[in-house]
Amino acid sequence: MGSTPTAVGANTASGKTFDELFAEVAEKWQRRAPGSGTVAALDKGVHHLGKKLVEEAAEAWMAAEYEGRERAAEEISQLLYWSQLLMISLGLSLDDVYSHL
Repeated sequence: MGSTPTAVGANTASGKTFDELFAEVAEKWQRRAPGSGTVAALDKGVHHLGKKLVEEAAEAWMAAEYEGRERAAEEISQLLYWSQLLMISLGLSLDDVYSHL
């Protein structure tokens, strides 16, 4: 049936946790990192971010349906990234969102 999901907050050798990514993205936004694609995307506003979020959700679904685990994982990681950008654009913290889990 596949591998067991990694526990929330557990880091892998090759990646970041959700919290670590959020801190990195928020820091780029706060310091307005020059040349940052993250800053450029946030500057485009909620409408742009929402469209990207929907796009990535569809791509994650299609990858899961037709392209296998690795592609699904890649697309889901992008979905998480765009979710975080939307959170930051609205001034939401991780705790704001975690309180609804």
